[in-house]
Amino acid sequence: MDRSLRIGVIGCGFFAQNHLHSWSDLAEKGAQLAAVCDVDAAKARAAGETFRVPYYSDAAKMLEAERLDVADIVTRRDTHRPLAEMALARGLATIVQKPFASTWEDCIAIVEAAHKANAWLAVHENFRFQAPMRAVRKVIDSGAIGTPSWARIRFRTGFDVYKTQPYFYDEEQLAIADVGIHMLDLSRFFLGEVEHISCETQKRNPRIRAEDTATMLLRHQSGAVSVVECTYESRRLPDHFPETLLVIEGPRGAISLEAGCSMTVTSDGATWTEDASSPLLSWTAYPWHVAQQGVIGACGHFLDSLQRGVPPETSGEDNLKTYALVDAAYRAASERRAVEPKRWNHGLANGGERP
Repeated sequence: MDRSLRIGVIGCGFFAQNHLHSWSDLAEKGAQLAAVCDVDAAKARAAGETFRVPYYSDAAKMLEAERLDVADIVTRRDTHRPLAEMALARGLATIVQKPFASTWEDCIAIVEAAHKANAWLAVHENFRFQAPMRAVRKVIDSGAIGTPSWARIRFRTGFDVYKTQPYFYDEEQLAIADVGIHMLDLSRFFLGEVEHISCETQKRNPRIRAEDTATMLLRHQSGAVSVVECTYESRRLPDHFPETLLVIEGPRGAISLEAGCSMTVTSDGATWTEDASSPLLSWTAYPWHVAQQGVIGACGHFLDSLQRGVPPETSGEDNLKTYALVDAAYRAASERRAVEPKRWNHGLANGGERP
């Protein structure tokens, strides 16, 4: 493609700022932040003035008025389906913030809308694009530890996530849907697809409605096992927010990712340690920089995929597998049993789920 891709961002809230900065930084690689939108007119105006682009408080009006190539939807999940269907109906390449949508059925509807429009679709699942996660995957792909057979992936913090995202207090699903989804995607990214999942949830903060802690046990189709943990109620110090820590073992060795993005690899009896961090950018700041780098990493991947005309790693169809794990985790916790994740085959009469 010999021209820049014109990108319209829908949603100008707290986390969307990372998307706006990312697209702006990717200008030299062919991204053009062309317009922004938020139902809160003040937020839309602030973003428009900061990034010197037209701003709107109505997504339909923005899509009608601007000659866009890409719609990047960074809003609450209950709005994802109508906004995505609106963008896809116009043939726009569409990026949807995780979690994909409010329900499994809504996720399938978005994927089917993309098929109908023959449009490119991605889910902005960004933890796998963080520098330390790419470093871990590179070691796995090298064969240094052999095929992974066991992992522990954890995100444990007491950082006040409610201060910047106060709507978390009233969410009906929280820890798994907000951060556990990232951990589950990483389990797929490192160990492959999942056969079944068990889950225990806890609500340790009396001020919120939903779970703030989840412990999950996954059996992968390869035979590997992973333990996935997430909580917003850890009181352990030092607090390593927003880092994901992990251990992955295989027949030849192991990978340990510890605080400060320090990665230690053991392979055939030899051990070495690498710095898997990334440098601060002009708009990133401690402690958010690890997560912020994942956003620009994801946006850069989406831009490259669009320019090459290929599906992204986190396509709509691929992310259904991650969303299915979230759904299965909640069912497993409720039913107190191991649950197989739903599967989707395009065109099945029962809404995409195999009987």
